[in-house]
Amino acid sequence: MASPIPLSPAAGHTRLRSIDALRGLVIVIMLLDHVRETFFLHHQVGDPMDVSATSPDLFFSRLLAHLCAPVFVFLTGLSAWLYGAKSGSRAATAAFLAKRGAFLIALEILVVNFAWTFQFPPSVVYLQVIWVIGLSMLALAALLWLPRAALAAVGVALVAGHNMLDGLHFAAGEAMHVPWAVLHDRGWIVLSDTLRLRTSYPLLPWIGVIALGFAAGPWFQAGMPAAGRQRRLWTAGLAAVTGFVALRALNGYGQAQQWAVQDDALHTVMSFVNITKYPPSLMFLLLTLGVGLCLLVLIERAQSAGWVRVLCVFGAAPMFFYLLHLYVLKALYLAGEGIWGLNQGKYLGVDNVSSVWLIALLLAVALYWPVRWFGRLKAQRRDIAWLKYL
Repeated sequence: MASPIPLSPAAGHTRLRSIDALRGLVIVIMLLDHVRETFFLHHQVGDPMDVSATSPDLFFSRLLAHLCAPVFVFLTGLSAWLYGAKSGSRAATAAFLAKRGAFLIALEILVVNFAWTFQFPPSVVYLQVIWVIGLSMLALAALLWLPRAALAAVGVALVAGHNMLDGLHFAAGEAMHVPWAVLHDRGWIVLSDTLRLRTSYPLLPWIGVIALGFAAGPWFQAGMPAAGRQRRLWTAGLAAVTGFVALRALNGYGQAQQWAVQDDALHTVMSFVNITKYPPSLMFLLLTLGVGLCLLVLIERAQSAGWVRVLCVFGAAPMFFYLLHLYVLKALYLAGEGIWGLNQGKYLGVDNVSSVWLIALLLAVALYWPVRWFGRLKAQRRDIAWLKYL
């Protein structure tokens, strides 16, 4: 029987700066998207977006945000391998993943959902990205015992094959309705007359992404030359993007909504890259993970640059940033509503996408300082065990 994935020590027992910087980049992009969801909801977008009705600046702002979840989940798997490399124990890694996964699930339900709804007790609980990362970590705690080839095969099968299940649905009341709503079919789970759950992030493909991240871990082990690692990342990234272009051009498997030639080149490109996130289609994951892997190479090559160090600040304390920015956005919205009222029908909002970008930039600058403080606290106070979960 092939041996499980070796947990060789990573060089210097430190995370490469490129990993933190890429994580920081995607959570800053996430901030942009959440500013949109706070102050631009009077121009809501679907999944995938309506190319004929969505302005290009709004379309590409939302498309950019598609990078966030796949890259973050992949890096979660990679970071789990690095944790195991440092601890030298597969059992310790599985235990950490199980505990942190359970912690994230509770955090989604008790803290994150309240930040979105400001309703207690809630009538709706939205099970979103933190929930699915938690569940994916629980799954990885079991899967990491597999040989590396088998784990990679599971990852590829889930990422590439889950769209075969798109036609499978179970009505409310059927025995498989609840588990299938969690695993693949985005929908509602009614717990009572006063409480419903919304499974915004179906689980199956995300298990595939975190498994692939863990399987890529040995590329970062001690003794792996940077050039060799970058060559592997670059090859995998370009292969994924090329696969996206080839399969998307065929209008076949991997994306339910087909693309079509539009009235001009820009809208034709928009149609081509208009991909499904809930659940993430094969096209969605090929494009976003491919771009993410290429970005990881580019950032590693520039990791002495000042902008990389700035991104590392955000990437070193991602959960703290996530919780902080949600509550800051909610506070700003409520304060703005009190001052200006609902100036966009039933919403408070800005008039254009450039204002969304400006607010996101200002918030990123303002949040840099508390995030840097927390990151330093987390690094210095390793005796406070719960800090490592943030």
